[in-house]
Amino acid sequence: MHNAYFDFAAPGNEPVMSFAPGSPERAALKQQLAAFKAVELDIPMYIGGKEVRTGKTVDIRPPHEIKHKLGHFHMGDASHVKDAIGAALAARQQWADTPWEQRAAVFLKAAELLATKYRAHTNAATMLGQSKNAYQAEIDAACELIDFLRFNVHYLTEIYRQQPVSSPGVHNRLEYRPLEGFVLAVTPFNFSAIGGNLPTSAAMCGNVVIWKPANTQVYHASFFMKVLIEAGLPDGVINLVYADGPTIGDVCFAHPDFAGIHFTGSTGVFQTMWKTIGNNIAKYKTYPRIVGETGGKDFVIAHKSANPDAVVTALARGAFEYQGQKCSAASRAYLPSNIADEIKTKLAAELKTMKMGTTEDFSNFINAVIDERSFDKIAAYIEDAKKDPKAKIIAGGNYSKTEGYFIEPTVIETTDPKYRTMCEEIFGPVLTVYVYDAEKWEETLELVDGTSEYALTGAVLAQDRYALDQATKKLVNAAGNFYLNDKPTGAVVGQQPFGGARASGTNDKAGSQLNLYRWLSARTVKETLVPPTDYRYPFLKEA
Repeated sequence: MHNAYFDFAAPGNEPVMSFAPGSPERAALKQQLAAFKAVELDIPMYIGGKEVRTGKTVDIRPPHEIKHKLGHFHMGDASHVKDAIGAALAARQQWADTPWEQRAAVFLKAAELLATKYRAHTNAATMLGQSKNAYQAEIDAACELIDFLRFNVHYLTEIYRQQPVSSPGVHNRLEYRPLEGFVLAVTPFNFSAIGGNLPTSAAMCGNVVIWKPANTQVYHASFFMKVLIEAGLPDGVINLVYADGPTIGDVCFAHPDFAGIHFTGSTGVFQTMWKTIGNNIAKYKTYPRIVGETGGKDFVIAHKSANPDAVVTALARGAFEYQGQKCSAASRAYLPSNIADEIKTKLAAELKTMKMGTTEDFSNFINAVIDERSFDKIAAYIEDAKKDPKAKIIAGGNYSKTEGYFIEPTVIETTDPKYRTMCEEIFGPVLTVYVYDAEKWEETLELVDGTSEYALTGAVLAQDRYALDQATKKLVNAAGNFYLNDKPTGAVVGQQPFGGARASGTNDKAGSQLNLYRWLSARTVKETLVPPTDYRYPFLKEA
């Protein structure tokens, strides 16, 4: 047994590679893309350290090239979820008892493997499986995931250091235990980093985890699971299962050892989970931790003093990077009448320069949306806007699923600030703009605050400092991540902890200490060095 106190200093953010023509990282990525496309993978579940195949397979195809098969994964059922819970609980005690520096080493090694040996792999898997261009894959599957692993090790060390004061003759201490039971991590398709962070942040704290990724993210999730195994993650600590959502919920939420849910996905699903957990509350050994990030209807509002070119860039990037499939993506914009025409004209011109196609062609800025269901939903919004007298398409509006699920970056202008595409989450490359009277700034701030049930991200562009201050105060509850003179996307671990409130989730801020506290259960220990031997207090004595 050691008696040293280990320090994990604050890391720097992982540098973003450029993939410029002629660069070694570009060549390596091109080579890995070709290698992945040359084989069809047979992807198992991972339960208790064992590969599990059921024979009930689901094909994986790039959203931008639906005729090509990358492989398939084996779908599980309720029995596999139960097996995963059993494996997790069997591993729980030994993992909880493992010294912190040994747990930390697993995740630091995983980060290093991603940063070096497997950087091209993590990017290529995300590009092919989720249709991200090279840059979007790099900032997600490489940099952000690496940052989550490294920064969380540092943040957890800082938490462990936090101890209460002790009075004379007494020694007080806090022990930070894992939760009593297992944690369910349910992860989305759109960010490989979220897919990796939700299970590992809980596991890092000593918990055991059942990890259910979106079917459309299995290609990268299975790759990352193999990286964790290579990094030394013990069997049963994280169990990767592919089962449908209702099956996962029926088994996990009815189990007495269910201790928490770490979720990113739709508001409706999260609310159903919360209700189910509430109905089952008497079954559990402990009150489960419920942590969720559930999307947004994110805004950009420009003041009459805003730089039009800055607004155009914020909208072009904020709304259309990764086809608008970011929960932080700009999807409603409020433009002041004095500069609205200039912004709309320049934005439409910029969109015409955006090439759309496969991820293997690095000149493509726009790729495909994730699947046919998403494609059909987004296309329906566009068609409705074409027919509605309160709306008109001012850029884009075309789409095709012949080769892949391609939708042009589309801008809708509406005369109704409560038009459905100003209010409803679309999760695609569709931006709706509303032009307001430039002299009605305060009224428009009220409109922004009251239009959506969500409160995830938002951006204000202005050169007038008083306008920025006024918006910051008025929109205090409208966004958990608030941007001044920037797009509302691109939160960086360690710099902008991420999460929103209202219908956007529990605002537990992934990439910060706040999130890690949710996966810990503190025990206060008071030790009296010389205990009293007489119950009588001095006040009992006669004068």
